[in-house]
Amino acid sequence: MKNYSITVNGKTYEVAVEEKSGSATLKVAAHAPSSAPVAPVAAVPAPKSVATPSVGGAGAKIAAPMPGKIIAVKISVGDSVKNGQELIIMEAMKMHNPVLASADGVVKEILVKAGDPVQAGTVLAVIG
Repeated sequence: MKNYSITVNGKTYEVAVEEKSGSATLKVAAHAPSSAPVAPVAAVPAPKSVATPSVGGAGAKIAAPMPGKIIAVKISVGDSVKNGQELIIMEAMKMHNPVLASADGVVKEILVKAGDPVQAGTVLAVIG
């Protein structure tokens, strides 16, 4: 359980966030001002990691961290890469964002090319 203080329109609220099996639950410890009703807060799913290794030797799947457009692919199939190496450049929210390798290995597959639009979680490449 993590406790936070949040200030909204000059009024401070104490909140506690508890994580339970892949979701987070928000509990408000302070009362809201009488003029503002408080709606119940739905559980929020836990964030997924950007690159998740596959089981069974298939390699690490490098996924898009957010929706955007592929600007450049800086690798080729067969290239050796190191953990943290820049693989792909994405444009998201008008900024260029590097997508980094999550593990050492060899590029097994590249699933995108420059100009492709992608959604968050789209697998961009596989490193084995």
